[in-house]
Amino acid sequence: MRRGEFLKPIRLALLGCGTVGGGVVKLLRRNAAAYAHKLGAPLELAGVADRSLKPDRALGLTRDLITRDAAALVVREDIDIVVELFGGQEPARSLILRALASGKDVVTGNKAMLAEHGAEVFGAAARCGRAVGFEAAVAGGIPIIRTLREGLSGDRHRAVYGIVNGTCNSILTTMSLRGAEFKDALAAAQRAGLAEPDPTLDIGGHDAAHKLCLLAALAFGVMLKPAQVYTEGITRVTQDDIAYARELGYTTKLLAIAKEDHGAIEARVHPTLLPREHVLANINDAYNAIYIDSDALGTTLYSGFGAGQLPSATAVLADIMEIARERRAGGAGRAHALGHPVELIRRARVKPMADVICEYYLRFMARDEPGVLGAIASVLGRNGISIASVIQKGRGGKKTVPVIMRTHAAPERNLVRALARIERTPMVDAKPAFIRIEENL
Repeated sequence: MRRGEFLKPIRLALLGCGTVGGGVVKLLRRNAAAYAHKLGAPLELAGVADRSLKPDRALGLTRDLITRDAAALVVREDIDIVVELFGGQEPARSLILRALASGKDVVTGNKAMLAEHGAEVFGAAARCGRAVGFEAAVAGGIPIIRTLREGLSGDRHRAVYGIVNGTCNSILTTMSLRGAEFKDALAAAQRAGLAEPDPTLDIGGHDAAHKLCLLAALAFGVMLKPAQVYTEGITRVTQDDIAYARELGYTTKLLAIAKEDHGAIEARVHPTLLPREHVLANINDAYNAIYIDSDALGTTLYSGFGAGQLPSATAVLADIMEIARERRAGGAGRAHALGHPVELIRRARVKPMADVICEYYLRFMARDEPGVLGAIASVLGRNGISIASVIQKGRGGKKTVPVIMRTHAAPERNLVRALARIERTPMVDAKPAFIRIEENL
């Protein structure tokens, strides 16, 4: 190739031209010359499948580029890379498998589909000798997939902690910094476009659980299904909990946590109290962050915009560029998309939540009577839970008062048993609340 000349284009099929897909088109148009110089070949959008898409002169989407027949598009002989941004389980899964079988490489941001069907998809890619890029599936524009697969591949990881859902982080930030209740903070996030009209997937913790499945695969070489991840959302976190946690020196975050413990994996998503001075406690608004504890390197943090049109589109383009380079070099696709040979990825042995050991924040609405605090402490003690500190609020003429406790570390089965016993007594007037604490990340 002589100076100034380019090889034949790398031709792309785009499935879905919504928010992220539109961002991909924008970047392909905006940065066309830069991509061509980096690759030595241009990237060319050869077709876009979207049921509702109309020609758009500003995006350069002409009528001849648009099709409703995604199944035909992904097997066209002139297509090199299929970019799946439909989302959801089907037809995304079937189209990706069809594309791989026809010799195409694939880029996707579909964390829900990969979390549920990753073994099938990555297995098919390995058999076909094709690549599957999925950087946009976790934490938007933060290159955490590539970092775990490549940059940190020489180390052994002990734990991964992620703030990986911008909606929840925005809501908890509003509650923490502005004193809002959950429903008001959610409404504010919806008005700002940070929460969907139906936010269940986000606020229920399910989106974070999907992402945790992929992080655990990369960090520990195990395949998790979403059903194996203990998942608890933020809907029960109250402004009182946020305020009392602050008095105890903690900030409230929704964490996705994966730890390896003698071959077993802790996999859990739930509200978590972090020491106020910890770096993760200061990741606010819609930002994401992943904190990795490794054997040789120690702890590292990766933070940035976890969602949004152009951050996510940037992650998609990074995968396209990497795969295009491999194709230009004559490679047969990335065989180890998860950083391990697919045949060596093992099924996870998940540690039951009953065996997980944490410190805990507890909130009781206790009868304002002599001996009640001692009786609660006695039940906790009989179940192997020792108290580290107590906040007991003034009477104010009320029959019940909040009693806040922070415990030392104990297995969760002990806590559940103790709280069930306390709830059945006349000492308290409501179901006790608790939030897990991660004190020593």
